[in-house]
Amino acid sequence: MLRNLFIAAAWLMLLGSFAPALSQDYVIGEGDLLRITVYDHPDLSTVARISGDGAILFPLIGSVKVAGLTLSQAAKKVAAELAEGYIISPQVTIFIEEYRSQKVMVMGQVNRPGLYELKGFTTFIEVLSKAGDLTKDAGDKAIIKRRGEGPERPEKVITINLRRLVEMGDTSQDVPVFDGDSIYISKAGVYFVSGEVKKPDSYKYEEGLTVLKAVTTAGGFSDKASTGRVKIIRKVKGKEEILERVSLDEAVFPDDIIVVPESFF
Repeated sequence: MLRNLFIAAAWLMLLGSFAPALSQDYVIGEGDLLRITVYDHPDLSTVARISGDGAILFPLIGSVKVAGLTLSQAAKKVAAELAEGYIISPQVTIFIEEYRSQKVMVMGQVNRPGLYELKGFTTFIEVLSKAGDLTKDAGDKAIIKRRGEGPERPEKVITINLRRLVEMGDTSQDVPVFDGDSIYISKAGVYFVSGEVKKPDSYKYEEGLTVLKAVTTAGGFSDKASTGRVKIIRKVKGKEEILERVSLDEAVFPDDIIVVPESFF
């Protein structure tokens, strides 16, 4: 899975290089340093840092509040104010000269968990690469917790299917990450196969697992196996339950114990 992740990351970064327009969706915030140019008016070219009140100082028009706007929205706002008695049909362009400090926390099954700084538009897989990628015990899901956009808005939870992202190249799973996000990579569940199989042991759980696939992973039935008397020992609400004579198509869940008994004949 790690090798596939490296390949997926390379492709996704390559695709990202053909999408410079994404930077225009960046939301400006306190501490960002902006480079602002006005076409055919080089004397108005300005580099300004956004203050604590979310504003910049710009020639002719003074203080302009731009925090919370995208780059394109901020450019339109500056242009509108310049058009009010200063310049006819001004064409304004704004770029990020220096990003403010934005951080995301990565926890769980990565090789280097910790706090990572974001530089502009960043996606999940880019952050994962910074964190040393997945450990061998990583599960198939990642959880992103995002704070609400206001005191009354609840925390948002985003679930990423790592298998779809890495093995199927589903780029819809490679979502943008933002300042203050917390990313948690879950640990894979395990199941156990015991009795008359060739390699009884514990194995990493995968979604869609069946008894047949579990037994196959464990090397298949031994010559002494009673294939019609397979049972599953499962904990349900803290209590142990035994499912007798299960079908080979029976679903298997994390922590299940699959027992293959010896044939009487």
